[in-house]
Amino acid sequence: MTEPARILVVGGGYVGMYTALRLQRQLRTELRASAAEIVVVTPDPYMTYQPFLPEAAAGSLSPRHVVVPLRRVLDRCRLLIGEVESVDHAKRAAILTTLATDEEGAGPVALTYDELVLAPGSVSRTLPVPGLAEHGIGFKTVEEAIGLRNHVLEQLDIASSTRDPALRDAALTFVFVGGGYAGVEALAELEDMARYATRYYHNIKPEDLRWVLVEAAGRILPEVGDEMGRYAIRELRGRNVDVRLDTRLDSCEDRVAVLSDGTRLPTRTVVWTAGVKPAPVLAATDLPLDARGRIRCTAHLAVEGAPHAWAAGDAAAVPDVTAEEPGTPCAPNAQHAVRQAKVLAENLAASLRGRPLKEYAHAYAGSVASLGLHKGVAHVYGRKLKGYPAWLMHRAYHLSRMPTANRKARVLAEWTLSGLFKREIVSLGSLEHPRAEFELAAAPPPPARDPGSDEPSS
Repeated sequence: MTEPARILVVGGGYVGMYTALRLQRQLRTELRASAAEIVVVTPDPYMTYQPFLPEAAAGSLSPRHVVVPLRRVLDRCRLLIGEVESVDHAKRAAILTTLATDEEGAGPVALTYDELVLAPGSVSRTLPVPGLAEHGIGFKTVEEAIGLRNHVLEQLDIASSTRDPALRDAALTFVFVGGGYAGVEALAELEDMARYATRYYHNIKPEDLRWVLVEAAGRILPEVGDEMGRYAIRELRGRNVDVRLDTRLDSCEDRVAVLSDGTRLPTRTVVWTAGVKPAPVLAATDLPLDARGRIRCTAHLAVEGAPHAWAAGDAAAVPDVTAEEPGTPCAPNAQHAVRQAKVLAENLAASLRGRPLKEYAHAYAGSVASLGLHKGVAHVYGRKLKGYPAWLMHRAYHLSRMPTANRKARVLAEWTLSGLFKREIVSLGSLEHPRAEFELAAAPPPPARDPGSDEPSS
């Protein structure tokens, strides 16, 4: 009996999930006849829709509604929760670990394949800033978004209960590094939430909060254009957000953010959103990489010089055939990733069937960004919007991009309810340490003391 053709998809993010989803449909006949199988290896059993992370952090959306359960969506795929450590494409083999690897004690396992789709995405790009590893907070996963929400509300509780003015000021100072989508939207949504939350604190006023946005370039939100970027700066500064352009974070040791302009900001919150870099697994492959560490691909989304290997999204350097300058790569954003995944799946299926491939071509449509509740900026198809219309377009666009009708309905229902009722400002920081209460209860009692002595009785 002939072995089925195995398609290995590395990653369960935008590209990984959408590619596998499309392959399920393209290869329906082959899957039913057991002539092909799709294996998806991903660290998490869900895909996170990252544009909704700021709203999840602010409490406008429930965390479980900004993720898509892969087992439900990819019902005709074999899903392995684990990580690929290296790929030897010459041997058509990937070395991976799963959740059971440590328990079994057998070490990493080799998984052979016939076709490879590399879509591990990206990770936060950090710099050797003193104190960043110890005190910095990322904003790329749903866990980080909810952890940041809990952290911000916890700082309000600390500031409300302390008698130390220095501790109070540090708790109420929030520093965000990075003026791209993630940094600006996260700051804007959380500033909105925290300002609303102060009405429930008897000794904290909105003007007591200090929000600082640090950006190394001379502008923010470059994707929406200079004019809308300048508007975003005016909007944020109008809300008393301290926007520092052409400025870097030099240190955050000892809970003091030191900026390149000499400013020292005692703070308990440093959020790092200063860009991303390709996933480390790409360096552990025998596939060609560009200067930025991304896989070099053709316009067909095939890896250059490596038959039966495909890539797209943040991990791939795909030439933009619509660009004026030849060789310009597609921007690493969700707009391209979702569309590339569709073409990749169709080309992979066509390759298996001996049919011609098509090039990926998509002219950049524009960008939308939220600046908090009812505020936003947009530059779409040459039209510039700001304020409420831009915010409405931001929600409409991302709702349309959210995978599955199930998730679309849940998100829409939550938005409707949030418009009818007050914000939820509850911190559930204890979720990060769920066993703490039980460990305290299960701990042995302290030794009994002798009533007539200062020492414990023996």
